[in-house]
Amino acid sequence: MKPLRLTAAGAALALAVLAGAGAGPAHADTPTAAGLLQAGAQQGVADGYPGVIGLVRRGGTTQYVHAGVGNLATRAPADPAATFRIGSNTKAFTATVLLQLEGEQRLSLDDSVAKWLPGAVNANGYDGARITIRQLLNHTSDLPDYAKDAGFSLGYALNLQPDRAWAPQTLVDLGLAQRRPTGAPGQKWSYSNTNYVLAGMVIKAVTGNDTATEVRARIIEPLGLHDTTFPTTDPSLSGNYLHGYEYPVIGIGIRDVSTSDVQAFGPAGAIVSTLDDLTAFSRALVTGRLLAPAQQAELKTTVPVTADGTVGYGLGILHVQLPCGQWAWSHNGAVLGYFSDWYTSDDGSRQVARANNEFHLLAGTKGQQDTGRATADAYCAL
Repeated sequence: MKPLRLTAAGAALALAVLAGAGAGPAHADTPTAAGLLQAGAQQGVADGYPGVIGLVRRGGTTQYVHAGVGNLATRAPADPAATFRIGSNTKAFTATVLLQLEGEQRLSLDDSVAKWLPGAVNANGYDGARITIRQLLNHTSDLPDYAKDAGFSLGYALNLQPDRAWAPQTLVDLGLAQRRPTGAPGQKWSYSNTNYVLAGMVIKAVTGNDTATEVRARIIEPLGLHDTTFPTTDPSLSGNYLHGYEYPVIGIGIRDVSTSDVQAFGPAGAIVSTLDDLTAFSRALVTGRLLAPAQQAELKTTVPVTADGTVGYGLGILHVQLPCGQWAWSHNGAVLGYFSDWYTSDDGSRQVARANNEFHLLAGTKGQQDTGRATADAYCAL
């Protein structure tokens, strides 16, 4: 794939369209799922990543892999138990809250955006009365991505104001100003972080609480995701975490960007988690632990992303046919300094996840391609 200058989650999805617990690190000389993922982690480090961590799970057996370092200053090894910013994997959490609210009959996904957010989408030819909540969640709203705004993108890349406050409506307005509509809502899939900022605004309008509060109460606490947080103001990380790095952009050398703006993406990409917590969430989600049957069916109803039918987008999750022919539910996330992705089988019995600690807002890098291929191969080997 030709590299594209995209910001955060947009770059992640561009790449995604391409194609016993506690066990120690696997070895690359074995043709197992863990061995394939370990080899991919080592190749990722050879490609230039500081560190790569990964997890493979089949049934009740979990294995972890790691390569490189989690902190360039101390040279501490990359720890598969460390926390990291999960970027657009946050979207599945946000979508889950809205699906739960529908199950409680507090809203309908076919409600218009204007019903809950009057005037929020009313500029440059866009009309919130013609866009539904469902179209926000499956990215068929035709709303432009605010992350492609040149000023926003540059400021985020430079990370000069990691504690900058962004009002959600300001981000939406940046998106609406990008271009006029290219089609009617519902006609085609087009990834946009603006959709999920608006989704978070709907959650606030319905519940009176911000998305982080609802995610904690409805998902993090019930599932016991003890290493998962949803920061809303504090941009720093603490405890055992992967340091995130940004390789040279516009003449600036490698930088530690572990502390970065959480309000820049909010409901679209702010959550901090671990491999274990992220896979516990995705397993609970795809197997129906979090949603009533009607909403579970909606979650998994996809719209086409690729013309060949190998990738579809549900509500905050992807359905992907891998090169080996197997299908998996998936998503990935990319924010400054971090790139991660996961695959989960429909019955939750097979899972692969991995993360690395470098992202400089470019999609299609060799490191992304090599580690992404290894993640898919590891899933196919389970």
